[in-house]
Amino acid sequence: MPRDAAVTAATLLERSGRIRASGPAKMYNIFAVSIIGSGGRPAYGSAMASTPLGIGIIGSGRAGMIHARNFNRLVPGARVAAVTDPVIETRVAAGRGLPGAAVHPDVDSLLDDPAVRAVVIAAPTARHRDIAVAAAEAGKHIFCEKPMAMNPAECRAMIDAAARAAVVLQIGFMRRFDAGFLDARARVEAGEIGAVVLVRSCTHGPTYPKPWMFDLRQSNGPLAEVCSHDIDTLRWFTGGEFTEVHAFAGNYRTPEARATYPDFYDQVLLSARFDTGAQGSITGAQGVQYAYDSRVEILGTHGLITIGSLQAGHTVICTRDKELRQPAVVSWTQLYRDAYLAEDIEFIAAINEGRAARVTGHDGLAAVAVVNAGNRSITERRPVALDPPT
Repeated sequence: MPRDAAVTAATLLERSGRIRASGPAKMYNIFAVSIIGSGGRPAYGSAMASTPLGIGIIGSGRAGMIHARNFNRLVPGARVAAVTDPVIETRVAAGRGLPGAAVHPDVDSLLDDPAVRAVVIAAPTARHRDIAVAAAEAGKHIFCEKPMAMNPAECRAMIDAAARAAVVLQIGFMRRFDAGFLDARARVEAGEIGAVVLVRSCTHGPTYPKPWMFDLRQSNGPLAEVCSHDIDTLRWFTGGEFTEVHAFAGNYRTPEARATYPDFYDQVLLSARFDTGAQGSITGAQGVQYAYDSRVEILGTHGLITIGSLQAGHTVICTRDKELRQPAVVSWTQLYRDAYLAEDIEFIAAINEGRAARVTGHDGLAAVAVVNAGNRSITERRPVALDPPT
């Protein structure tokens, strides 16, 4: 694609007034969006793309509705054509908020809808494989929220099904589309801190785990539900694959789960080695209450990059009590709003340009393999080695 025929999604967002990008982040073309068509195919963002691409939303909880609102209002060349959720009240409410979208009683009927050309899978993880394979067989492009699946075998089944059907498969690691992460990645690649030798990432959420998460056979625990993004972050910034993990976990804030689910944990620490020689560290926690805390530290041979802050905005209040107060980040929906939009823009661009997504099934599989190894390390109380993901 010619250089003048593309802009980064970060630049597109900046033009729309959603973010302000500068420096390497603005130049880093990690997700190019075609503006000029080629080969007679309607171009993304082009006036020729007169018929919006119909999206089916499978699972209309918080994540599903973030994508739904993006595709209906903010992503050029797309619209929500249909929605489904196993809970009647949830899918009806979703339909009311998405004018023109058909409300389907189940996944099968949504996949049979000819207006749906692509799907967003935001259902519980244990259902991802079956839904994705069925979607691919129906010829629908697939955006799958993280975690990709329960184990690498399920991930491979999804990858193979998408390849056979020649449809796009994108995994929802939206932090790769965050302006701060892009800026940091560009500076790492520019050599500003030398070789990366250690990456530390934390995700501490204020809300308590949902009861369905207590059964690790259905959820894979906080390593999957909370730390999948951290795992992908470590891979992305080290440029390597995990070769060994050692994880420690405990249930510190969820007493109601202890009797029935003694293996459930709401806090985890994972240390890692990479095939590049780099080291990694992840902490994940639920129910911390103080804020939504997502931060990254990248240590190089001669420098350090940090991403993220507890502080929401730049307002500081000084009171007569001689105290400084500043609002904290309260939710991932607030912190990564623009990153969600950028990854949705990328999904439509990949479909319209007939190319692979920038975040692939391989990336999702690699993270799931680390989740499984980490849970095994917790159970067996020892380090666990990983083979390269295939």
